[in-house]
Amino acid sequence: MKLKNFQMPKGVIVDEDTLTDNYGKFTIAPLERGFGTTIGNALRRILLSSLPGSAVIAVRIDGIAHEFSTIPNVVEDVTEIILNLKALQFILHSEEPKILSLEVEAEENGKVSALDIQTDPDVEILNSDLHIATLDEGGHLKMEIYLDTGRGYVLAEQNKDPNHPIGVIPMDAIFTPVTRVNFRVENTRVGQRTDYDSLVIEIWTDGSIHTLDALSSAAQILKNHLQLFISIDEELVPEPEEEVDEEFERVNSLLSMNVEELELSVRSSNCLRAAEIKTLADLV
Repeated sequence: MKLKNFQMPKGVIVDEDTLTDNYGKFTIAPLERGFGTTIGNALRRILLSSLPGSAVIAVRIDGIAHEFSTIPNVVEDVTEIILNLKALQFILHSEEPKILSLEVEAEENGKVSALDIQTDPDVEILNSDLHIATLDEGGHLKMEIYLDTGRGYVLAEQNKDPNHPIGVIPMDAIFTPVTRVNFRVENTRVGQRTDYDSLVIEIWTDGSIHTLDALSSAAQILKNHLQLFISIDEELVPEPEEEVDEEFERVNSLLSMNVEELELSVRSSNCLRAAEIKTLADLV
């Protein structure tokens, strides 16, 4: 029986009606049975864990030494403020870390939001309405917010920098720009068969990356890793060295010795020659 080629997808179908900067729905079909789950699961894991992004990695609040402190005339304690800063969404148009400044002095009760952060040409804040703190009358809040790029989830301990000034509080950072991924596999028809896979992927991001770019980047990461297996060069794989049996080699060398090298008597040599014995191996 002639082996049939794999059924390959015709392309990626984008649901244009629901496509936004932070949501996308994509369909890949038709796929051989089982490939929908295989590809969907691999892409989902990469999307949620391996795409680069930006996050707040540390904060320095004027007059505060550690995260368990409270700030006079500020409703939230430092721990709450840090939790609020973790939700800051932005695009960092620079490969270098950035420090943003925020200073607010309230003459009356008021709220501090991301809109109060001093602008930087390399930083585009996406959720400027993010609540950071609440000030009572006479409250004063001054801080420096440290931004950086990374991948995945990084503990506060890893964000410590000996070059940071005293008073900088490192934070846990979630760099991944993808907030949620769902996929499902449905049946689709090809000819008379209805058991082919149709893979539907839904992607949500924080707005710092378009869902189309996120899917493309995840596929590229997967391709780069699989390429290692495709490009295996058999010549580069060392063959295991055979162990040499020295005793066997010594005996084999003796057995291959010509009898004329043994300096035998003339009578013995004639007898061996008459018997057509030329080497010691012929005697064994």
